[in-house]
Amino acid sequence: MQSEKGFGVARNRAGLVWCSAAAGVLAAGAAWAAVPMPKPRPADAPLVQGEPQSRAEEKNIPAQPAAQQPAVPQPSACRLALTEEIAIAPSQPAITGPGACGGDDIVRLEAVLLADKSRVPLKPAATLRCNMAAAVAQWVRGDVAAIATELGTRVSELDNFDSFDCRGRNRVAGARLSEHGRANALDVRGVKFASGQFVSLTDRATARDVREKILRSVCARFTTVLGPGSDGYHEDHVHLDLAERRGGYRICQWDVWEAMPRIAPLLPALRPDEAPPREVAERTPQAEPVEAAPAMPAQAPAPAAQKPATNELRPSVSDQKAAPSPAKSAEQPAKKKRSARPAQPSPWWDVLNPQSKKGTGVSGAFR
Repeated sequence: MQSEKGFGVARNRAGLVWCSAAAGVLAAGAAWAAVPMPKPRPADAPLVQGEPQSRAEEKNIPAQPAAQQPAVPQPSACRLALTEEIAIAPSQPAITGPGACGGDDIVRLEAVLLADKSRVPLKPAATLRCNMAAAVAQWVRGDVAAIATELGTRVSELDNFDSFDCRGRNRVAGARLSEHGRANALDVRGVKFASGQFVSLTDRATARDVREKILRSVCARFTTVLGPGSDGYHEDHVHLDLAERRGGYRICQWDVWEAMPRIAPLLPALRPDEAPPREVAERTPQAEPVEAAPAMPAQAPAPAAQKPATNELRPSVSDQKAAPSPAKSAEQPAKKKRSARPAQPSPWWDVLNPQSKKGTGVSGAFR
């Protein structure tokens, strides 16, 4: 009986342990269920760094898209119109600074193509805004080419003196910003023809009618034209730009000077043969009347003891012996003979010898 009673107590204890374990498991399961779990990864999520591509393909996850590039600006209407059939002008990045310098829609104008497909290079190439480059191209194609045809040749080169340059007007420190600083101006010195002739726009030796034709053409196409006679800074080149002003105001200041004369202007011109004779220049100068000299007062006759000044002393015997021969006198110029001085008493002798002359003394000598 005791054994059966002990076996029942042990079985009851084991049941209690099992019940306690079961209760612990149920409590742990309830606690695990209360913990929130992460949401499933969406299909369009980017790849995790370091995750293999094969695993991403297994999950049907698309590859990560590349970084977005900045939007490329659309070409302007001028850029679309300035094709390679008109000019060789590749686009350049926008210029920003320094200061207010720079601009958008910049091109590098390297050459202009004429109607016959011949190229007219700009030396050196010009950095300009597209509108300015298009105006230069149309000027060369339409006007300069026509002037060259009238002269029996064609355009071969355009001399570029200056284009974009961040500076003040006329390169003066502190002056207003020049149109060159906005890439809106071009300085031209001349045009070269296929015949080898270089036509300088400011040289007086260039035919006047050619310079006048170029003057009319640039003033019709550009809003600013500055040349010789404008401000003293454009005597050796012509400035062209497309500056915008109120009311569409335009400036065209270029004096087409006459050719230099063959004779220097400081010298008088030669007198023509058909000119009348110059009476004043050919008249012989007349002698001016000479005024009569005032009459001299009559002098007292010289004392008898004095000889006239015209008498010459006769040479002594020693002088006659030393006289040169006629042959030697012909070789040597004759010496002038000294005229004899009139015999006059020395006043100093009278002073030192008061008794040498009767009636004179020291006081009488200095009277």
